[in-house]
Amino acid sequence: MDEVRIGKRIEELSLNHWPALVTTVCGGWLLRYADGHTKRANSVSAIYGEEGKEKELSERIAWCERRFAELGVPSVFKITPFDRPAGLDGLLEKRDYAKVDTVSVQAVGLAGLPAPDRRDVRIPERLPEEWLDRFCRMSGAAASFQPTMQRMLENIRVKKGFAAVLHEGKVAACGLGVVEDGWIGLHDIVTDADFRNRGLGERLVRNLLHWGKENGASRAYLAVLADNAPALRLYGKVGFAEVYRYWYRVKPE
Repeated sequence: MDEVRIGKRIEELSLNHWPALVTTVCGGWLLRYADGHTKRANSVSAIYGEEGKEKELSERIAWCERRFAELGVPSVFKITPFDRPAGLDGLLEKRDYAKVDTVSVQAVGLAGLPAPDRRDVRIPERLPEEWLDRFCRMSGAAASFQPTMQRMLENIRVKKGFAAVLHEGKVAACGLGVVEDGWIGLHDIVTDADFRNRGLGERLVRNLLHWGKENGASRAYLAVLADNAPALRLYGKVGFAEVYRYWYRVKPE
């Protein structure tokens, strides 16, 4: 499978694995909304967009802007190498949209994956209340978004695992794994600031990959900010390599 096909498939999987609460379609573009919780779930994905002249595309962008304004969230577009039309990023730049949060999408094959250290690792497949509480505290997510995140996680309709690594009886690292169509996607991997640089994040990732393999995955993907050097080092140790990058275009206030 070539990189373009892999990239497009990862984009499709990521739409399923981090679901919006509402999705509206305009000219093939997917406008996703989830109470403003994360850009991933509150932005336009144009991977299915129809081609058109600049005037038609500008009208479509304006429709999205009005819709975002009605929802009370910023107008955000997710820009990938697979956008339709390919010139969307340039049109948004003309409208003074700021480029923010460049993300590296990475993948790894799971063949020959060594058995991980399973000490003090838990991966329940139903959302434990304490997992969400701990994740929000470690990641710094606003308490007001916790009910929204719970609804989003409960809306994932394929196999999912809520991983946690315990250290001295406390949850020291956690993350989400979602399995579909031979892939496992890793999402929101976070380690408590008090327990970093002890290999707990790597243990979490390796256990999630092994859990995914046990549940039919042969490949894994994740998305990480391109300037997050510690996370990039961690994922590189596990074997992940970049497939493509995306970023967001945000309309100025």
